[in-house]
Amino acid sequence: MGEVILTMKEIDKSFPGVHALDHVSFEVKKGEVHALMGENGAGKSTLMKVLTGIYKKDSGTITFEGKDVEFHNTREAQDAGIVIVHQELNMLGHLTVAQNIFIGREFKKGIAIDDKKMNEEAKKLFDRLHIDIDPTETMSNLTVGKQQMCEIAKAISHEAKVIFDEPSAALTEAEIEELFKIIKDLRKQQLGIVYISHRMDEIKVITDRVTVMRDGTYVGTLITKDCTKDDIINMMVGRVIYEDPKEHSMVAPDAPVVLKVEHLNAGKMVQDVSFELHKGEILGFSGLMGAGRTETARAIFGADPKESGDIYVNGKKVEINSPEDAVKCGIGYLSEDRKRYGIVVQKTVAENSTMATLEKYMKGLFIDKKKEKKVTEEYVKSLATKTPSVDQLVVNLSGGNQQKVVIAKWLVRDCDILIFDEPTRGIDVGAKNEIYKLMNKLAEEGKSIIMISSEMTEILRMSDRIVIMCEGRKTGEVGIEEASQETIMNMATREIS
Repeated sequence: MGEVILTMKEIDKSFPGVHALDHVSFEVKKGEVHALMGENGAGKSTLMKVLTGIYKKDSGTITFEGKDVEFHNTREAQDAGIVIVHQELNMLGHLTVAQNIFIGREFKKGIAIDDKKMNEEAKKLFDRLHIDIDPTETMSNLTVGKQQMCEIAKAISHEAKVIFDEPSAALTEAEIEELFKIIKDLRKQQLGIVYISHRMDEIKVITDRVTVMRDGTYVGTLITKDCTKDDIINMMVGRVIYEDPKEHSMVAPDAPVVLKVEHLNAGKMVQDVSFELHKGEILGFSGLMGAGRTETARAIFGADPKESGDIYVNGKKVEINSPEDAVKCGIGYLSEDRKRYGIVVQKTVAENSTMATLEKYMKGLFIDKKKEKKVTEEYVKSLATKTPSVDQLVVNLSGGNQQKVVIAKWLVRDCDILIFDEPTRGIDVGAKNEIYKLMNKLAEEGKSIIMISSEMTEILRMSDRIVIMCEGRKTGEVGIEEASQETIMNMATREIS
């Protein structure tokens, strides 16, 4: 590691009701990957948004490449050489991949935009990064994982010092390996890289130093190779977090089947899928990105049309042609893309929490705000959601706390069957633990949960039974007693004969 390239000193920032940053200091050296860690709401993303001009600091100094700086917008930061890859995607869905990458700096032929040149340059960029994406594809047609890779490619195309904010949250294992190769290459070029992630294993593999924040304050900085995973977690949360896998199913042997899916077909990503979900069970769905797990969930929930197959709820055959039908059958769906399908960010915590049950809170033509506030406050407390009040706009919450608001929405609805699609994506280790406790509590109370997760440790920790998919088909099913990473990966890569 070389000389210090970036210094943030005594940075202070407050929002109405929230002291987001309390005199935080942070530095980055040339040729290092510096992890910035902390629970959701610790202030990591806020600190980076102050750096890149999204937020104006209340006090403190920022020195970059030997000069005091204060950027007023992200364009100024980009021009100076600082680009952030956000955990929340910022692409425009109706444009092509290449148009998104070069937006605001398009190649032109005369006065017209030269799409051919942009496609060629985007292809060169993807080839350099070993990413297989068609530059002419419309962005909205890509998976969340591929959209994230486009976001990373766009940042790297600026040839700048890069800040990665949860870059691997939507990536497959293979894509993460490619990301690490890219980061190691950037480090060799003596760039300073900030890496924000909640995945401890990644931090140990890719970073040189770790700075920990808690509740808007600086806790300390560690040299990665000299510290343990527990050292980092203890600094983050001030307590021990246990991540042991589940050894035995918690489901009663005679538990009734609450959901039965037979021979479900919905496009090439859902081919002849059958399974059962028992009362009080957490049924894990595992597989690599693109295995068809989300597509299966969306077909069951009526968000995507099914071509054929039968669905039974509590032994009764049901027709689910829309999410409204699913909700009437007692099924709730927590989407992997919370901003697109889970919340309305310009609405309050209370408004989002009661969105799926609004009829219960109507008094004539008006909403009973007192009743709405009371039930929302109960779930804010039980989920340990960090918000100054239930009247706070969801856009002002951290990603993890936004996820808790989505969970609250379906808990308020009191659905008996809950589909959790990547429930802890972008959520820190402490908040994950709270959600795990909640899911176990729901199962103990008789709720039944389908949990789709790309994190093997999560699948093994939470599931009573595991369904494995590959290329749109179910390739295996295993009880937690027999489950192992090797068993699951073998089934997740099994070719269909």
